[in-house]
This record gives sequence, structure tokens and C-alpha cells, in this order.
Amino acid sequence: MSAKLETLSQNLQEHFGERIKSLKCVLGEVTIEVAAADYLGVMTELRDQSAFGFEEMIDLCGVDYSVYGDGAWQGARYAVVVHLLSVAHNWRLRVRAFAEDDGFPSMASITGVWASANWFEREAFDLYGIAFVGHDDLRRILTDYGFIGHPFRKDFPISGHVEMRYDPDQARVIYQPVTIEPRENTPRIVREDTYGDPAHG
Repeated sequence: MSAKLETLSQNLQEHFGERIKSLKCVLGEVTIEVAAADYLGVMTELRDQSAFGFEEMIDLCGVDYSVYGDGAWQGARYAVVVHLLSVAHNWRLRVRAFAEDDGFPSMASITGVWASANWFEREAFDLYGIAFVGHDDLRRILTDYGFIGHPFRKDFPISGHVEMRYDPDQARVIYQPVTIEPRENTPRIVREDTYGDPAHG
């Protein structure tokens, strides 16, 4: 671990203490995990405290751990992962927090800390169904308004739940149950000796 990351790690441990559930430095990156109840407070302090100086939030995403490790995962299912950047100190930090309720995952919104979190939180809501409490405009951003479900959840069917098409009789787009038959695609890995040879068709 570099001296810079060692300093960051020590500052984090000294300042947050037991609020940090885990701290790891892997591949030159520091990652901390905090409880959902501490998430907003920790993020605010990471921005405001001069010892950290994370003035930029560069990424926020949702994660579904339901089949992580081939189904061996035992913890909470949904997490929010945030990547922060300090220009003043020239260091980065990854923060992870797990939602407490798998049935209705929710997390405090950090749009009041970094306005750039707005569309990222909308994306995590749209794709994973994670609700961000305190977000001023939490609505879908990538899927259609009538879309059912959250397509990045591991249990979401590949073909989806509904399909849409234009109905010329009604002169509008309509939604209907998916008509695609589920099938298993097996890649063709054994090929003939002449595969791809234009002389043999």
C-alpha cells in the first residue's frame, strides 16, 4: 500500500471508528463499507472534512448480490456503491452500503451532498429498484414509464415481462404479455474442418 493510501486509511479509521464496518485496500484502491443508517452522515463528512476532501462523486451504482459466488452469498442482497474523488489530495475512495430490507431496498439520497448523484440514483432505482429517500425526482431514466420490474435484478427474466408494439387499429403503442418462447441457446463450439472456407459454401 502506498504512503498516500496508508494515510487515507488511517484518517478513515481514526475519524469514523466503528461506523466503518470494513476497510480494504486491494489493487491500489481503498474500499469502506458502512451501514445504511450511517451512509448519509459518512458521505457528508467525506465531503466536508479537510482530512478527506472528496469534492467529487464520480460514480454511483446498484449491485444485486443474490447469486454472487455461485449463490454462496449470505448477506443482504442489494448494495449501493459510490466512487469518490479528492482533487485536493489526489486520492479516490469506494464506499459500499447495503440496503437493510431486500423486499423494499432503500437508501438515503446523497443528491444534497453531491448534485451529480441525481441521475445515478435514478438509474439505480430504475435498474435495481433501490429507492433513494429524499430524492426530489425519483423516476425511471432508462426504461419506459410503463416498464414492469427492474431489469438488472438477477431474477429478472431475459425476455422481460411485457412487450410493446404499435397497434394500427388503435393507432397507438400497446403493451402485452411476452410472446417469446423461452429457450436455451447453446453456442456452437465444434465446427467442421471447412467452416468459413468460401470454396465449400
